Amino acid sequence: MTALITRLFIKNADNVSNPAVRARYGIVSSVVGIICNVLLAILKIILGIISNSIAITADAANNLSDSASSVVTLVGFRLSSKPADREHPFGHGRIEYICGLVIAFLVLLVGFELGKSSVLRIISKEHAIFSPFVVVGLFVSILLKLWLYAFNKKLGGKINSTAMTAVATDSLSDALATTVTLIAIFASGFTTLPIDGYIGILVSLLVMWAGIGIIRNTLTPLLGTAPDPELVKTIHDEILSYNKILGIHDLIVHEYGPGRKFASLHAEVSSTENIMDSHGLIDLIESEVSKKLGVEILIHMDPLEVENEEVCRIRDSVYEALKALDSTFSMHDFRIVPSGEFKNLLFDVVIPIDYPASNSIVSDMVITAITALNQSFVVKPVIDRNML
Repeated sequence: MTALITRLFIKNADNVSNPAVRARYGIVSSVVGIICNVLLAILKIILGIISNSIAITADAANNLSDSASSVVTLVGFRLSSKPADREHPFGHGRIEYICGLVIAFLVLLVGFELGKSSVLRIISKEHAIFSPFVVVGLFVSILLKLWLYAFNKKLGGKINSTAMTAVATDSLSDALATTVTLIAIFASGFTTLPIDGYIGILVSLLVMWAGIGIIRNTLTPLLGTAPDPELVKTIHDEILSYNKILGIHDLIVHEYGPGRKFASLHAEVSSTENIMDSHGLIDLIESEVSKKLGVEILIHMDPLEVENEEVCRIRDSVYEALKALDSTFSMHDFRIVPSGEFKNLLFDVVIPIDYPASNSIVSDMVITAITALNQSFVVKPVIDRNML
């Protein structure tokens, strides 16, 4: 069914990097969600009246909130597909994450209201009325919610959408909540206790837990996450595949919503190369790699002395001294600037992002270790934390 809907309503469905195609995925998901949840809400309102069940009535309210969530998702995908403008030069893709947060708060609100109503039901000591018609209706509801979960999970995975994944998670929690409600209806036929209220509290906790999970999953990309290691390796390998590129460093990847990635890095070339030739090579790499990987890439060119024997010898000795300090240390941008009888050594030292010592302490360690190699060295390191 999912494949059929995708084929009928999403043109060029495999071109998921296209913002317009992503928007169509979101529209299809939202419209299906609105239709299904409105129908379920109507069904459960009827079932709640028949069975006098607060849990079923609250579940109907939950479905109405899901319809609202689908509307939020629909608006979000429409807005996120807007092109970049003066106020938002990197596009509007992160609106998807904000929509995920809105959905999460709606889920939390429904869970809270459900819990409050369930407590009142326990206090009043009312109990639900068992009915085979209600049981069948709830069972159908569970099956439909499980299908919605699978539907949104597949579509969300296809386009890597946080908002759509949040909707899928909400559908799964709804199916679980309705299952618990169904158990309560069965139990009501064997006891006069207000078990419906107790089950309602349990359902409310499940719903709120799902909302917390959605917030956690949505906040992560909003705060900024480490790039995919496979993407980092691919960028690294692609750029090093070009002749005359000796190394790369300071690779940073930013994501401004699904399918909107930007990367910046420094590429090392021999200082003896013609600067115009090197500049042309860098422009070519930026264009070809950006097109191939779907990532906007900006490259800074760093000259590297490879034919000066003294510079190479000192650079190697400094590198070995750094590795002796800590095997996780690395180095780049090494330069020697003579000043009378002294040699100013300028270079960047890259340390792990979670290295326990402060940058100033590491700098002092490096200066002490390198100065010990030769008293004529004036060591001026810059400490970088590796963000990859």
